[in-house]
Amino acid sequence: MDSSGSSENVESRVHELNIKEEEDMNIGEIKKEEELSVEQIFAKKEVPSWKKQLTIRAFVVSFVLSVMFSFIVMKLNLTVGIIPSLNVSAGLLGFFFVKTWTKLLERSGLLKQPFTRQENTVIQTCVVAASGIAFSGGFGSYLFAMSERVVKQSEKGQDGFEYKNPELGWIIGFLFVVSFLGLFSLVPLRKIMIIDFKLTYPSGTATAHLINSFHTPEGAKLAKKQVRELGKFFTFSFLWSFFQWFFTATDACGFQKFPTLGLKAFDYKFYFDFSATYVGVGMICPHIVNVSVLIGGILSWGIMWPLIETRKGHWYAADLDPDSMQGLKGYKVFIAIALILGDGLYNFTKVLSQTIAGLYNKIQDRKAMHLPVAECSSPVAKTLSYDDQRRTQLFVKDQIPTWLAIGGYVAIAAVSTATLPHIFHQLKWYHIIVIYIFAPVLAFCNAFGCGLTDWSLASAYGKLAIFTIGAWAGASHGGVLAGLAACGVMMNIVSTASDLMQDFKTGYMTLASPRSMFVSQVIGTAMGCVISPCVFWIFYKAFPDLGMESSEYPAPFASVYYSMAKLGVEGFSALPKECLKLCYAFFAAAILINIIRDALGKKRSWFIPLPMAMAIPFFLGSYFAIDMCVGSLILFIWQKKNKAGANAFAPAVASGLICGDGIWALPSSILALAGLKPPICMKFLSRATNNKVDTYLGS
Repeated sequence: MDSSGSSENVESRVHELNIKEEEDMNIGEIKKEEELSVEQIFAKKEVPSWKKQLTIRAFVVSFVLSVMFSFIVMKLNLTVGIIPSLNVSAGLLGFFFVKTWTKLLERSGLLKQPFTRQENTVIQTCVVAASGIAFSGGFGSYLFAMSERVVKQSEKGQDGFEYKNPELGWIIGFLFVVSFLGLFSLVPLRKIMIIDFKLTYPSGTATAHLINSFHTPEGAKLAKKQVRELGKFFTFSFLWSFFQWFFTATDACGFQKFPTLGLKAFDYKFYFDFSATYVGVGMICPHIVNVSVLIGGILSWGIMWPLIETRKGHWYAADLDPDSMQGLKGYKVFIAIALILGDGLYNFTKVLSQTIAGLYNKIQDRKAMHLPVAECSSPVAKTLSYDDQRRTQLFVKDQIPTWLAIGGYVAIAAVSTATLPHIFHQLKWYHIIVIYIFAPVLAFCNAFGCGLTDWSLASAYGKLAIFTIGAWAGASHGGVLAGLAACGVMMNIVSTASDLMQDFKTGYMTLASPRSMFVSQVIGTAMGCVISPCVFWIFYKAFPDLGMESSEYPAPFASVYYSMAKLGVEGFSALPKECLKLCYAFFAAAILINIIRDALGKKRSWFIPLPMAMAIPFFLGSYFAIDMCVGSLILFIWQKKNKAGANAFAPAVASGLICGDGIWALPSSILALAGLKPPICMKFLSRATNNKVDTYLGS
């Protein structure tokens, strides 16, 4: 469904580390029939035309799943910012809903068109495109960072700072004028990327294997069992969240505030908060991600923040508000940013160098392919397999006209250039034109790098826009808001371009037409531009403290992105005392840790933590890390006892836990909007405090 020093890059890391497990799970059923190749298994099944792949039932199911996954992604976005891959659950539920639909029609004699893997791919593409807007739309990062809540929280006690509060109208308009550019920017290069360069796009390939496996007889049986497990844990998670709601009369009440490790540990954010979502995320994320997050929490909340607190009155004023960026909160945010930027810069440089080297090698290989046969070495003149011949034949059959891609990009860019300055008056037309000139090149670099490594660096390009456009605009001309708006424009273009190429790879391997993929992506993006703002608006109106550090939905990366934009405009003057030295140290440490990880290689670097994941709890605390490690422990024990069963059903169980808790956010928001509050407050006090309360009540 990659996402950013921030969660985008964590999601990319999760994708990269999870691909092999996902492929093992989904290819297993096909390999039972591997006397025949994949396309030979499906040779007798007719491939429908691109128009027949785009069915009404596919888009009805896509819409329902898009709403569901938008709530899930939005909740994760506004809480911890770690978004795991939900491709397995999207594929499973899409297959289940349409398969159930077609079976009912078949029994009644009304079925006109059978359910094919091409239609399944259309659903997957549409859902991923729609729910992806819930992330790339910046509701938990750059867009919400512009709001009055975040600005006033970051600039405690100071006035005169510009902000732009979220409103449904301008958010939908903004997303519509920036979200489609990426789709048109790389369409003419789809054949070069997929067929000529043969880029792997691991996530797209794994998704294709998943869909292909569903449509074999054995795979369909496994999918039915997986859906049953997903349904069980969805129900459990939903009912558990409903039960917990009764005990949360205020923000300080309920199971989420249970001091499982003691009251002192609770004060420093160390406790298990009984969240089914984070346990499920821990089961999906690789063990190293979960452990890295916990290590980051121990390093920050267990060691560094208590030590820095002892410097109160020396490094920062003792009477500062706890929310002041010149106090302890400033150290939390800016040191986390240093880790994020160090990790991001290293991986940006690494992936860019791999991209350039890979591009050079692919070009050289293409030149070698065109040499006379006598001069060619035998490895160059390889014969295509049956699967590759079949896939290539259908992939090049339905062309998307180049004039449509170029014309679409220019037309949308023109509309966007005229519209965006009216939405953000700090962002000038010449800023937008410069972004749109460089965006296709950066989109190509990101899509090519993603094809090689499965890493999307959309957030890195977004941060580049924050610093360059923010500094260009200047503090006196609204540079902070201009930088954040530019980040949104750049991130949407670069992110959707790489997502489209992933979808083309999935379509290539399932014989889905590039035209149907493109149309599905466009429709899914349009759905997302409406669904995601509406979902965010429900959260925004239902929870007045959304974005506050003490809230159930703290939106931690909103403060981080605002601080980045401010740093880009004001420079190091925005940092509290001694913070710059600490930032230098953590920036260097992030680069050094990555160098050590790469030097040791994948087999020997499993115990080295990931700096990007370590940075997340610096601001939030370790409570969600403990939940994730519980999920990781459950998966570890399951794999030790029954590895085949764990590989087959763990993603479905984890998805059920995430989906049930995520969907509870909808009735929870409705109850909050209706003014209905939980009847009970379950709160925990120390013995001394409890004695005082008893004495007071008894007097």
